[in-house]
This record gives sequence, structure tokens and C-alpha cells, in this order.
Amino acid sequence: MALSLYDISIPVFIRGLGQLSHLLDKGLAHAQATGIDAATLVDARLAPDMLTLAGQIQRASDASKLGAARLAAITAPSFPDIEKTWDELQARIAKTIDFLNGVDRAQIDGFEERSVSMKVGGSELEFTSQRYLLQFALPNFFFHVTTAYDVLRHSGVPIGKRDYLGRF
Repeated sequence: MALSLYDISIPVFIRGLGQLSHLLDKGLAHAQATGIDAATLVDARLAPDMLTLAGQIQRASDASKLGAARLAAITAPSFPDIEKTWDELQARIAKTIDFLNGVDRAQIDGFEERSVSMKVGGSELEFTSQRYLLQFALPNFFFHVTTAYDVLRHSGVPIGKRDYLGRF
């Protein structure tokens, strides 16, 4: 069975965001169980020059919705990066999943060679849709999901590989 561009994008983004939501649930439960101020976890980061947990979640949201929009040649919704609480971060993930669920397979499949342009650091990058997904969108998305996991784990949240991967 051949995999389509839709199959390796939209469901993958949705699953990753679902796991990110699960990780947030575990983080909040840990904060409540140990008396840690949940806001300190939202603002936690691995290094001074890295984004906070909130920033990682915002970028995972952006990477998935912009990735899907570029593949489908549609406009992604704009979400301002204002989330400061667990509930707001969970709402951001839910809004992103809602958008992804609205992307039609017919907007993506069959357009593997569609041109995707994007600006990064003042440079214009050109890809085919397939190359964009495999070489930029998915790696970028998983970088931020993984870094959010790492921030939580580094902050003492008892999560492991099974929490990251989820159930199959």
C-alpha cells in the first residue's frame, strides 16, 4: 500500500498534538501532586536561549497548522502567542487539531510536486510539497514536541518514552 502525502502529514500532526496534550496533562498532575506552581512549568526552559514550555507548544501548533496549510495551499488560522496557563495551552492544541481535522485529503493528495515557498531568516526557500513535508515540516514539528517533552522531564515530571509515543 502506498502512503499518500495526506496520510503522512495530517494524521501524524494530529497524533503528535494529542501526545503533547497528554504530556501537558501529566505535567499539571505532577504540579498539583507535588505543590509546584504550575506557572513555573509553563515558563520552564532547558537553556536560557531556548523557548519556554509555552513557546515550544506554540511552535508545535504553528509548525503543524502552517505545514498543513502550505501542503493544501490554504491559509492557516493565526493564533497569537499569548498562552500563559495550562488551560490556554490545551485550548491552543485543541484549536490546532480542529483546524487540521478540517483539511480535506483532496487538498493535499496528488499535489506532491506543488511548489511550497517560505521565508526563513531573510531567505526564500523553495520546496516541492513532498520535500517540504519530509525535510522541513515534520522535523520542525517533532523538534518542538520533543523539546516540550524534554522541558517537562527536566522539570521533574515523571514521563517516559511511552508517554511520548502513546498507545498504538
